[in-house]
Amino acid sequence: MKPTEIPLFPLGTVLFPGGLLPLKVFEARYVDLVSGCLRERRPFGVVALLGGREVRTSEPAVREAVRFEPIGTLAELIDVDSAQQGILTVRCRGTHRFELSASRQQADGLWLGDAQVLADDATLAPEPALLESARSLATAIEALRQQDVEPFFEPHRLDDAGWVANRWCEILPIPQAAKQKLMALPDPMLRLRLVDDYLRSNGLALQPG
Repeated sequence: MKPTEIPLFPLGTVLFPGGLLPLKVFEARYVDLVSGCLRERRPFGVVALLGGREVRTSEPAVREAVRFEPIGTLAELIDVDSAQQGILTVRCRGTHRFELSASRQQADGLWLGDAQVLADDATLAPEPALLESARSLATAIEALRQQDVEPFFEPHRLDDAGWVANRWCEILPIPQAAKQKLMALPDPMLRLRLVDDYLRSNGLALQPG
C-alpha cells in the first residue's frame, strides 16, 4: 500500500486504538480540519508532541518548533457539537495506528502527513498470568462508574489482551513518552506484560492466589 496523505492534529497526549479522545477545537485550522473530516467522513491523524505547542502563539519567548512522534493513531469523529460560537466540542475514537514517512505544514498552519497504516493488534486472550490485570481493570471501570465517569467505549473487551493493555495505558499515571512506546509496540501481549509489571510493582493488581 502507498502512503496516504492525512491531516494531522499534534497533541500533548497519546491516542490508543479503541480509545476515547474528547477535544475542544477553536483554532481556525482545526475547525476546518474537523469540518472537512465530518463532511467527507474521513479520519485525521493524532500524533503526540515532542516539542512545541498545540496552540500557535506569537510570543517569541514561548515559541518553539513543533515536533511530533512518527507513529500515531487515526481518529474517527463520533460526536461534534457547536453549541458555543467559535468552539467545537468533539468526541473521537482511535482506530488504526500509522507511521509517517513525511510531513509538511500548510500556510494556514495545518500539518499534513504521508501515512502508512500499520497492522492492527491480533486478538489474543490474556495469558493466565495476566488475567488479574483484566480483572483489576474491570474493578477500575466499576469504580469510575460509581463516580459517573465512563472513560471507555463499549463493548468492554476484557478477554482481549491488546484492549486491556490500551485501556490501562490511558488511565495510568505514566509519562507520555512511555505511553507512546507502549502504543507503538506491535505485540499486544508484550504490551500487557509491561502494564502488568507496572501494576504489580505499584500494588495496583492482586497477586494470583
